[in-house]
Amino acid sequence: MGQSTLALGVEAVGCAAFDAGIKGAFGYPGTPSTEGFEFVEAMIHAEPAGRVARWAANEKVAYDLALGVSYAGHRALVTMKHVGLNVAMDAYTNSALTGVRGGLVLLVADDPGMHSSQNEQDSRRLAEFAWLPCLEPSTVQECYDHTLRAFELSEALQVPVMVRLVTRLAHCRAALTRRKTLAPAGLGVAPKASVQDWVLIPSNARRRYLDLLAKQPGLVRELAALNRFRPGPGRRGVVVSGMGRAYLDQLALEYPDLAALPRLEVAAYPVDPQLELAFLAQVEEAFVFEEDYPVLEERLGLRGTAKVHGRLDGTIPRTGELTPRMLKDALGLVAPEGRPALSLDLPLRAPQFCDGCGHVDAYEALRAALRNLGVPDARVFGDIGCYTLAAQEPMAAIHAVVEMGASISMAVGAALAGQTPSVAVIGDSTFGHSGLPALLTAAGSGVNVTLLILDNRVVGMTGQQPSQALDQMERMVLGMGIPEAQLQVLTPLPRQHEANVKALESALQHPGPSVVVFRRECIQSLRRGVLKEHDRALKACIEPACPANEVRP
Repeated sequence: MGQSTLALGVEAVGCAAFDAGIKGAFGYPGTPSTEGFEFVEAMIHAEPAGRVARWAANEKVAYDLALGVSYAGHRALVTMKHVGLNVAMDAYTNSALTGVRGGLVLLVADDPGMHSSQNEQDSRRLAEFAWLPCLEPSTVQECYDHTLRAFELSEALQVPVMVRLVTRLAHCRAALTRRKTLAPAGLGVAPKASVQDWVLIPSNARRRYLDLLAKQPGLVRELAALNRFRPGPGRRGVVVSGMGRAYLDQLALEYPDLAALPRLEVAAYPVDPQLELAFLAQVEEAFVFEEDYPVLEERLGLRGTAKVHGRLDGTIPRTGELTPRMLKDALGLVAPEGRPALSLDLPLRAPQFCDGCGHVDAYEALRAALRNLGVPDARVFGDIGCYTLAAQEPMAAIHAVVEMGASISMAVGAALAGQTPSVAVIGDSTFGHSGLPALLTAAGSGVNVTLLILDNRVVGMTGQQPSQALDQMERMVLGMGIPEAQLQVLTPLPRQHEANVKALESALQHPGPSVVVFRRECIQSLRRGVLKEHDRALKACIEPACPANEVRP
């Protein structure tokens, strides 16, 4: 019997990675994936044994770090949310061609319903796109078990393996039974005979692509045990994956007849076509419950004569999270007699800035400066972070939010098209994530674009992790080519309002690019003391006794 604990689904993945003997864990914060990294990070800090856990500047860097660990012969975990995989796509798709040495598992947490995301894309499509396996658990225990299996598959097939969760499972807490923890044990660096496999010049890439395609039948065979067809009476069946499987099992406790339906259970992709055909041969009507693109629904609709119901025909809403109520309605289930229907009519509560947040003071200064200059209807380009809340009424201080780092590039594009002043607002973590290349372009643009960097010193929206750009902002900005005279550092406080407005007016009127850094620690991280040790070490380092060549923490 293994050790038992309580864990979120996303934490179970991190726990399994630790128990699988990883050497390194890497990631970039993003709801609902964040706690997966934080859980394994805490385990590694408590019991290092040569292991490392590092937040990276962005998801591509995190993936590259994990790939380097794999190249050196060790197991690695990399974590991100679904839109973060877009940032890592170059590394991800090319790693399918290089293959791996030590097992490499990618935890991707999708966000159906867009609780905290710009879109609700389905990462299963990206696994298919890259010809890589994807495991999709439906319980917290499966999150753990499937992750252990993913490391085994990665080394057996010599490819990265994706473990895909969705918000509801990622943040579901349940009992978890752990296995024995393995110590990190490397396979050794990639041998010289395989060096060309890792060098993706066209001649090697073409060969490796053929190798990857040749692996597909074996990959299907290795995954077969995770998928199953359960025959049953009648010609009406169900296809379930992920939370669809969890919800159907839950409903079967209330409606026992559901357990007898012909059932195709999918927990790993790609799916064996013969398994799908065996299911379709028994049924005339199939209901597909998956989260959230119609991946299985489309496949089954092309493979047989059965009538397939799901998101495409409106049986399930085309967007948003899957729910038990949707399954009930689709299957025509009626509440048992005598049991009142449960109705929850809860008021909606919109997110808002924390009391005392410095971002509010920064935005108030910007709005006042624009009014004073006679451009109260200016269009301001925003970015991804808690400061995005300024897009809402009554503040309505930013007017475009697209993706990480877009604020700077869009502001430059608008300025080149004649908009003046053109203003971008970005956070310190997002600036380090993907704003640097855009600022490099802005610095050489010669147009009136003003960038406000809201530096609260942490990744505020996802739990106050220290920013990768911590205490480096001025050097980063100057290094991108912004003249020192056009860089200002301000403190967003009510008592500084008038001075901040005047500083912004000066920046907004400058004919070329300028940067204003509003620096004030996140009120929540300040209360938690997140940076207390960092600031204590920094203060000690700048004392005269500190060696000149010592690197600041």
